[in-house]
Amino acid sequence: MYRILIADDFPLFRRGVKEMLAEGLGPVKFGEAGNARELLDLVQKKPWDVVIMDISMPGTTGTEALKQVKHDRPALPVIVLSMHPEDQYAVRMFKAGADGYLNKASAPQELVQAIKKVANGGQYVSPQVAERLALTMKASDGRPPHELLSDREYEVLRLIGSGKTVSEIAESLNLSVTTVSTYRARILNKMQLKNNAELTRYALMHQVAE
Repeated sequence: MYRILIADDFPLFRRGVKEMLAEGLGPVKFGEAGNARELLDLVQKKPWDVVIMDISMPGTTGTEALKQVKHDRPALPVIVLSMHPEDQYAVRMFKAGADGYLNKASAPQELVQAIKKVANGGQYVSPQVAERLALTMKASDGRPPHELLSDREYEVLRLIGSGKTVSEIAESLNLSVTTVSTYRARILNKMQLKNNAELTRYALMHQVAE
């Protein structure tokens, strides 16, 4: 049974999402938040498999609310379900830590698919969002950033993208943990990314993961 927290300031919309997901996912335990404070309070107090949140909520910006959720529960998957088109907010929300982004006009089956994917550790990126992310991450000379990496850096990127820890990568490549951490820092710097989550999204998007 999925435990899903829905954060949106319109009760009727939350009700519609609950009915739709109950039909598409079967038995589901739901929680509801109408503003950012309720969202953060429920995230801290109860365990959830997935959070579905809007960008526009009373209390703070959607970006700040998302960052706080990820600060409190880094491993908790978050899907942004918004009325705003992907080309306006998707990249911004992914950079803030979102695991998926869907327009409210999307088909119900797409949300069900996204929930199943992020709940299993994946990320949901629509073709439109993937294209936008690719354009955003292009290097200044037109080459994808991963093509600027050394052979060893590229290998470390592939392993990070496949979900391996620094210790597992060190063992796999017969390197010290310190050396792998150094390569990771170089990769982040060269690709202008902030953390492993962004590296993983990039690797999946460009199909460079192991």
